[in-house]
Amino acid sequence: MSELLDIAIQTVKTAKTSFCRFITGNDAGTTGSHQSGFYIPKNAAPLLFGTECRRGENKEKWVTIKWQNDFETPSRFIYYGQGTRNEYRITRFGRKFEFLQDRYVGSLIIIAEQAEDYYQAFVLESEDDIESFLSYFNLSTEQTNQLIDLSQVQDVGDKLRLAIMEKIKDLQDFPMTREMGKMAQDIYNRLNNVTPEQIRKTPDKILINWYSAELDLFRSLEEKVYKPIYTQPFEDCQSLVDFSNKILNRRKSRAGKSLEHHLSAIFDAEELIFEEQAVTENNKKPDFLFPNGECYHNFEFPAEDLTVLGAKTTCKDRWRQVVTEADRVEEKYLFTLQPGISRNQLKEMADERVRLVVPEDHLETFPKEYQSSINTLGGFINIVKAKQERMPKHFIINQTNKFIFNGPVGQVVEHADNIDSTKEETKE
Repeated sequence: MSELLDIAIQTVKTAKTSFCRFITGNDAGTTGSHQSGFYIPKNAAPLLFGTECRRGENKEKWVTIKWQNDFETPSRFIYYGQGTRNEYRITRFGRKFEFLQDRYVGSLIIIAEQAEDYYQAFVLESEDDIESFLSYFNLSTEQTNQLIDLSQVQDVGDKLRLAIMEKIKDLQDFPMTREMGKMAQDIYNRLNNVTPEQIRKTPDKILINWYSAELDLFRSLEEKVYKPIYTQPFEDCQSLVDFSNKILNRRKSRAGKSLEHHLSAIFDAEELIFEEQAVTENNKKPDFLFPNGECYHNFEFPAEDLTVLGAKTTCKDRWRQVVTEADRVEEKYLFTLQPGISRNQLKEMADERVRLVVPEDHLETFPKEYQSSINTLGGFINIVKAKQERMPKHFIINQTNKFIFNGPVGQVVEHADNIDSTKEETKE
């Protein structure tokens, strides 16, 4: 844990109100917006003015903000409520203020109220610091851009809350991450009457809702499992540290795996053929390989029909990991929940032939000139479908969802469902 991260966490814990969000291209002016300063959503108005402002009037408040526990700026909170505008911003930082530059797009900004006119703010750049901060307060990337609820009271409806409590009442420990994801999907689908057709029609929306539902489920189970432990005295300081690290490590591990499992469920609903963690060169294991590792290692299978997708909740630095994960595939895809990345990083990705895939609602947070080259989840699925529809007829699917080379190019064979299992065992 970096020193700045530790100070940010401690500051938020003692603040009157606090808020966090990712710095976007809109803040830095890279999306074509001509607004100035940091945009603050209406749900976080209490951070600025104590309550939500009334339409029809502009309102401002001058405060001192201490940045990075280092320097201060006399800044202005302003509400634009006249005409067609209805938004809150923080402006006036001085000429040498750097955090509104493009290089900070994708960083996490944290603002904590210490007194009515005195605030502290932090900008976390590294992915480790960002993930550690979110994990500490049990937040997902989708639960930023709002006030930080220190009590962790779940902002979910009564039906979802009751369904979660019913689901975990007999659990004494955490299930495997894939099982946890499936539980969340089942709860959300049942309460919202989600059909396979709806999943195929709106995969971006469904993925986000599943991910959010799982975090609510995880929080409830975490409280149930750990409360009997943390309400008892610890024998010594080291025992307390070990217990805290155990909680944080589980949160971090779950977040990444959760995203992969929900993507996998979406791909299953779309009837795509894929393999998770298939082994490529040098024992590399991309998160998703379409159609699978067997086709990847069979050089008679066309390289242009192979697709690689990495999945990372944040990707400021770790996007580079996908570059070397499959030598046969020149252009890789990377799905992320992170809203907004700097122009410089997007250019580096393009140079390395890494294409981003983001939830549809996140697309507008990226620089305008790059938006056309970024895929939504639905768009990526259509790309893979088009490849799989033209796959060579001499590759067939067996009962384990794998392709099997079965004869010379151009030879038409039966679908595996119609192949006698004895024949297949003999062939193998």
